[in-house]
Amino acid sequence: MLRIHEELRRDALVNCTKLVKALEVCRKTVVRDIAFMRDRLDLPIEFDPRIQAYRYTQPVNAFPTVQVTEGELLALLVARRALEQYRGTPFHRQLEVAFDKLVGGLKDRISFSPADELRAVSFKNIGLGRADLTIFNGLSSAVLRQTGVEFDYRKPGEAKPTHRQVRPYHLAHRENLWYLIGFDLERAALRTFALPRITAVRLTGTSFVRPADFLPEKFFASALGILGGDRNYLVVIRFTEEVADRLREREWHESQEMRVLPSGGLELRLRLGALAEIERWVLGWGAAAEVVAPAELRARVRGTVNSLAAVYA
Repeated sequence: MLRIHEELRRDALVNCTKLVKALEVCRKTVVRDIAFMRDRLDLPIEFDPRIQAYRYTQPVNAFPTVQVTEGELLALLVARRALEQYRGTPFHRQLEVAFDKLVGGLKDRISFSPADELRAVSFKNIGLGRADLTIFNGLSSAVLRQTGVEFDYRKPGEAKPTHRQVRPYHLAHRENLWYLIGFDLERAALRTFALPRITAVRLTGTSFVRPADFLPEKFFASALGILGGDRNYLVVIRFTEEVADRLREREWHESQEMRVLPSGGLELRLRLGALAEIERWVLGWGAAAEVVAPAELRARVRGTVNSLAAVYA
């Protein structure tokens, strides 16, 4: 249909005989496509018996390649706003270009200005992570090609980085930060690396095959955010009535179960593999949250609260 459109735009002699030969399709296909362009895409096509050919009865600037509903258009606008989470990666520019192409195909069908309509939707991410574009490009290439990498990595709190040799399995954007999940050859285990802490990336050229049983959703199943573990904690937290609605408004984890308490509060149950992230999360709710189980998490929160009391004494 795009070929037919281009031929019609340049006022070429367009009839079924010529199109069958040029497009290498049957006559029935040509007739069907022209009918679709005229009846479904509302293109001004008519058959002129004087020249025994099809023609446009009025100028057509762009082929309407995209048909969208009002709801789908809103979804496009929301997606355009959501591009900010990819800023600093190659995806950001590519997605911008793709969005502009979609909009270009709509201009003859729907009258709207993206610049004006985008004011209706906004996103705000606090603590948006930064990723070095060169490092991101190198790692994303290694993940796609299943090629080993070497890099220097500085863990939080350490003064100097250590050298790592890794088989990169997956890039994940979680909690506003990009992470690499890969098999650390020296430690013989899967590890999670934050991209802002990675430097001096080099592709080794050594190929590997990603294990068939590696699935990102499975890897993160035991994590509240990014840090999973090999334990199986049943975490029980009780929240006061004042924050119960805020808890119900979101999905915090795939394993979550909620129960309304007689006091009007809420009890939240989770299955997690580690406690570090859930401890920080609970502390963020202040006195509105109380850890019931496990005892280890309750003791950790108590210790942190005592330390805070000393700081603010």
